[in-house]
Amino acid sequence: MKLGIAADHGGFELKTEMSKRLRALGHEVVDFGAHAIDPDDDYPDFVIPMSQAVSRGEVERGIALCGSGIGACIAANKVRGVRACLIEDAYSARQGVEHDNLNVVCMGGRTMGFELVWQLLETFLDARFSGAERHLRRLAKVLALEKECAGG
Repeated sequence: MKLGIAADHGGFELKTEMSKRLRALGHEVVDFGAHAIDPDDDYPDFVIPMSQAVSRGEVERGIALCGSGIGACIAANKVRGVRACLIEDAYSARQGVEHDNLNVVCMGGRTMGFELVWQLLETFLDARFSGAERHLRRLAKVLALEKECAGG
């Protein structure tokens, strides 16, 4: 799978480790930065371009990391077509994709360990959207809201 990954200084070490592991499994990983630890950098500078790549279909899914994962999640969800969520458990990693067509996971480099993040990424990447009528109906409502709110 072609994946985008982005992190500020708070998620930098997590991004570095997860990128290595993902590539070792054969995934193509596009790194949107940061490319060095800079305590003065800002998560939107990395998460927004990655999220735009997800929205445009240039990468299939995205991984957004910051200290807590919350700021990265807020930023990612500002991009039309992105469905991002802070993920901290395997049920949500799977169900978010199966029911809500989640396409960006957000996690915290200061709140989660490497092994838990790795488990959740594997779950997220293995999951597939169900396409069930009720899930399509719900997503259509979200897409309608995106269109209604665009430009405002």
